[in-house]
This record gives sequence, C-alpha cells and structure tokens, in this order.
Amino acid sequence: MFDTSPPSLPAAPGVGYKPQHYSDILADPGAVGWLEVHAENYMGDGGRPLAQLRALADRFAISVHGVGLSIGGEDPLDRAHLDRLKRLVDWLTPASFSEHLAWSSHGGTFFNDLLPLPYTEATLARVADHIAEVQDALGRRMLLENPATYLDFDETTLAETDFLAELVHRTGCGLLLDVNNVFVACTNRGERPEAYIDAFPVEAVGEIHLGGHDAQVDDRGAPLLIDSHGAEVVDPVWQLYAHTLARTGPMPTLIEWDNDVPAWPVLAAEAARANAMLAEARP
Repeated sequence: MFDTSPPSLPAAPGVGYKPQHYSDILADPGAVGWLEVHAENYMGDGGRPLAQLRALADRFAISVHGVGLSIGGEDPLDRAHLDRLKRLVDWLTPASFSEHLAWSSHGGTFFNDLLPLPYTEATLARVADHIAEVQDALGRRMLLENPATYLDFDETTLAETDFLAELVHRTGCGLLLDVNNVFVACTNRGERPEAYIDAFPVEAVGEIHLGGHDAQVDDRGAPLLIDSHGAEVVDPVWQLYAHTLARTGPMPTLIEWDNDVPAWPVLAAEAARANAMLAEARP
C-alpha cells in the first residue's frame, strides 16, 4: 500500500532548481514558494549536490521530478533505478514526486527523449501496472505528467484525457498538468488546447508546469512546436494557464527552464508573473 495523501506543495510559483542559482535563491527566498529537482541528478552518494539540496529542503518544499523510469515502456521497470529513486525519496521526503506518461528505454538501451505512446487498452493496463509498482515501492502517491507530442498513432482508441482519467481511477495516482505540453501537442495536432483543458480531469491535478518551446514549421509549412524548456513562457501559454486556473483554482505552478538557463532575475520574473495570475485566481 502507499500513502494516498495529496502533494503538500504550496499553491505558489516554483522553479526548477539549477546549481548556478543556489546563492541567488538563498539571497532572495521570497521569489518562489518551492523548488523542483530532477531525481536522476541526485542519485549519487554525498557531495555538494546533496549537501545543497538538503540546505534548500530545510527552507523550501521540494518536488522530485523523474525522467528515467520509462513508465510507458514495454519492458519491466528497471528495479535498480527504482531502488535508487526510493533511497532518494526516503532521504529527502519531498512534498511531491512526479514522472512522465512516456517511455525512454527499451531492451536495456536508454534514449535521450520522452517518447509517445498509443492510447489503447493494452497500453492502459501496462502503464497502470507500472504506476502501481512505483507507488508501492515508494510508499506514496505519484503524479503523472501529460506529454508533449508531435504525432498520433493509428492504433490509438482513447482520447489522452480519457486515458489519464482512467489511470487515476485504476491506480489512485494524481496528475501533473503541463500547460505548455498541452499547447505544443494541440498545436501540432491541429486541435484547440482550450478544449483539451476543458476535458482534463482537473480534480486529480496536484501540480502545474509552464515552460518555453521552439516554433518551427514542418515540410508542409504547418506549425511545428518543440518542447524545449529553453525559453520564456509565450503569451498564448500564459493565456491557456489563465483558462486552466479558471477550472482548477490556484495550484502549485512550476516555471520549467532546463536549457539555455538564464540569469536568476529572468527566472524570478517568470515566477512573479505566475504569482500575479495565481493571486487573481484566488476567491
């Protein structure tokens, strides 16, 4: 069994922690309400990274975000990786743990991407089993993030929002709603992102992500957005965030900026914009 308590992150802006911002965060702790770290960066033994993380955890709620479990993969979960994750979670006792609705390894080979899934009954059963295994191993409820996608599978029989809702029903997991991923995926598929948000099972959402993307065009001249985590949040995504908050109310909201990481004032300004919108969403 696992602890079914929801994440205890504050309904405030957070940022993805980068070591170059360590001194800035300690000097300006009021800029954010919580921090996120990628699990795989903290699975070693000791050293400066864990010492800094412990110091931050004494001041901030921490969200641990996994990128390597390959929950959607056809292979069994990597038990050694799951054991390392459990050691980290037991040591840190974070406010939240999340992973992706994606696969990233197969046959012992790891890929440098989060790859999409067909939404079928067979996939649903496999992913539900993997989520249950993770939650039982960690002894806690996890959040599952909706993916940024660039194509659809012919064999898909379930809408992504229905697929996620059924995973919540079968496993008791929560959801991480990445608003930028919604905008990217819907634009690439020629769908309305507002309609996706309207169909999303928001009662299960424990965290929201915002981030930047790259805008390109495909070989036919159609828009092609790439989830890059390397730029400011664009205005249409902020507008979709406002639409989301109208459904969810104020939620823990992460500014996700992992590549071409800017100076701290730029990241803090993004967090301040999210904070202003959270304030507007409060009753």
